[in-house]
Amino acid sequence: MLTKIDLCSMALLKLGETPIQSLTDDTAASQLSRTLFDPVIDALLASHVWRFACRTFDLTRNADGDFLIPADCLRVIKSKGEVQGNKISAPGADTISIVGIARATPEHFPGYFASLAATRLAMEFCIPLLGEQSVFRMLAALYETELQSAKFIDSTTSQSGSIDNFSLINARF
Repeated sequence: MLTKIDLCSMALLKLGETPIQSLTDDTAASQLSRTLFDPVIDALLASHVWRFACRTFDLTRNADGDFLIPADCLRVIKSKGEVQGNKISAPGADTISIVGIARATPEHFPGYFASLAATRLAMEFCIPLLGEQSVFRMLAALYETELQSAKFIDSTTSQSGSIDNFSLINARF
């Protein structure tokens, strides 16, 4: 089961740095980890429709007549209403369900995503810690390769839903 410290330490090891023991230490690596971890991981999760992070959110209308997107929903994938900032406008409905990318914690990351996240964090840590453009470029190339692999693995991990009661399919059989 991975933690934030584990992922940050993996990133630091990719840079040839010493792993951290705590996010609260007074070292540059700990400070970078503490500051960058959440925004970098949130952006990485929101950048693709990761199957492991997809979740259905059931929303009810608030006092203003809108539906508020929950804070742990990083990106709305499917909605019956119109997304406007952190709200959804859906006239005529008292409740709606949306599908979105949910904020996930490291213990829920599949291995392929954990490796990708560590590489992305290493990229973010590289310039502040090492100041090496050549290392950054190497990490960026590694990240692109891992990203393509992770997307492929994620897209082939679970079975897509079957098409039930579709007239063209039924007519064929």
